[in-house]
Amino acid sequence: MYPNQDNPIDLRISCTSSACEFSGNNRLPVIAVDEPIYRRLPCFLIATVDKFAAMPWTGEVSKFFGRVKNASGDGKRIDDGFFSHTDVQDGKVLPGAPLPGGALSPPDLVIQDELHLISGPLGTMVGLYETALEEVCCQTVDGKVIRPKIVASTATVRRSQAQIQALFARTAVQVFPPQGPDRRNSFFAETVKTDVSPARLYVGIAAQGRNPKSILLRTYLTLLGAGEKAYLTCESQGLSPNPTDPYMTLVGYFNSLRELGGARRIIEDEVTSRLRKYGDRRRYGEKRGHGLFANRDINFDILELTSRESTSRVAEAKKRLDEMFFRSPKKSESKGVDVAIATNMISVGLDISRLGMMVVFGQPKTTSEYIQASSRVGREKDKPGLVITILNLNRPRDRSHYERFGYYHRTFYRRVEASSVTPFSPRALDRGLAGTVVALARMAEAEMTPPHGATQIITKRARLNWIVDVIRQRVEKHANKVLPHDGTEPQADSVAHRVSDLLDAWEGIALDLQENGNKLQYQVERPGQGQRLLYEFLNPEVKPKSLRIKKFRANRSLRDVEPNVNLWMWKEEDMEEPE
Repeated sequence: MYPNQDNPIDLRISCTSSACEFSGNNRLPVIAVDEPIYRRLPCFLIATVDKFAAMPWTGEVSKFFGRVKNASGDGKRIDDGFFSHTDVQDGKVLPGAPLPGGALSPPDLVIQDELHLISGPLGTMVGLYETALEEVCCQTVDGKVIRPKIVASTATVRRSQAQIQALFARTAVQVFPPQGPDRRNSFFAETVKTDVSPARLYVGIAAQGRNPKSILLRTYLTLLGAGEKAYLTCESQGLSPNPTDPYMTLVGYFNSLRELGGARRIIEDEVTSRLRKYGDRRRYGEKRGHGLFANRDINFDILELTSRESTSRVAEAKKRLDEMFFRSPKKSESKGVDVAIATNMISVGLDISRLGMMVVFGQPKTTSEYIQASSRVGREKDKPGLVITILNLNRPRDRSHYERFGYYHRTFYRRVEASSVTPFSPRALDRGLAGTVVALARMAEAEMTPPHGATQIITKRARLNWIVDVIRQRVEKHANKVLPHDGTEPQADSVAHRVSDLLDAWEGIALDLQENGNKLQYQVERPGQGQRLLYEFLNPEVKPKSLRIKKFRANRSLRDVEPNVNLWMWKEEDMEEPE
């Protein structure tokens, strides 16, 4: 933290090893805090789609799209960087050398990872905000408008062209790698037989008249006990590294936090206690020492990868999962995770090659989710994956999957569901149209970018009709692909009318405040210096406001849907006796 941890103004990242080139004052060229990123403007930016929601709220975001005036310094001082209309002092942009052309080039390459996740409610909001994002990324070269190139990667997607049309309004889609004459060898990828490279093995378990949790208990006991037996056998033979390491960590996948919570109690109680003597179980006529299982003492602290855990704990959990299993006579010296339980949080981003065994409790809601989650194990050819799926026969869908288990798993890539993205549906417009309109005005118009730039709507209302045209064209491109041709114009007209109404309401709010000698700002960045334009959907202050003000509600995240509920626990002795 620079200059100190109490009042930092910058985060500098360097290596702790003195032998490293990036140690001491020679820090890594990486910045991770919003304020330095806005000032330094890196050429390569990594972010989530949730950051789209910051466009109407934060004027500094406009710098990402080349809206800067001056540049100062050589990059060595803390105050070096680029300055725009958001960096104003005494009515002037902070000093620095004027940029040639008066601006930087906007981003010209967008790489969207995990395209299949940008669907449903999240994809709908992303498609709406993409209208503003793409418009401010466009640049004109020799009279021709150049849009950024978009590269989207995904492993499980269906009807990708319709999804891309709804998200990015692009009709020209090229699939890479292209289909070749041999579907098993496209030059970039080759399908090999299972006798050359072992494939992932799926096993279905179901029992009529049995509680699925009792099946879960017996499955965990069997896999953990058999894994311990195999590990000790290989260790006695002096095999190093131990080939059973990928199967010593059992990853449990659950479709909901409720199911995960119930299973955690079972693992911490019954699985832990029974495993200590599970190796003593013998079948009739079986000699001691020749059983299939071994006694095992697992850690009581079960590793959890869910949204309930903090980011730091999730990062620590991933680090522990990557450690090879090591059994020591001293329990404190042993390493490795016995059991890890997770929700769909692990479907993307968990690239730990040593994991080889997973138990899926209940058929996941979608095939794409099932493929993504189960592919977290068996990611290396010398560590083939084993996936055990526990199905509940009382559920018709689970029963259907169990009865057709073999055929379904041989063909489940053709059963991937199509994504649903509806950025201009009525409820999506209620949620995101105001944020999109304000983002377009604030990011594109330099005078409207500063905090008090919201007042400039009074003088620029007529110029902002281009926003109506941009959104109308976007709706037409989307509708031409999704809706019948004769239904295009009415939808485009209705959305354009809503945009015009929003701009008129914005101007009306600013005029009313001006008559009362007050100013309008986008949010309360400077208390006491004007009324705010934007309110969060869950902000209680907006309830008594007029209908015109309520039109300008926008989320700070694309995932904010419901309010949080606080729970307080009261001790009995603290409660007053009723009169």
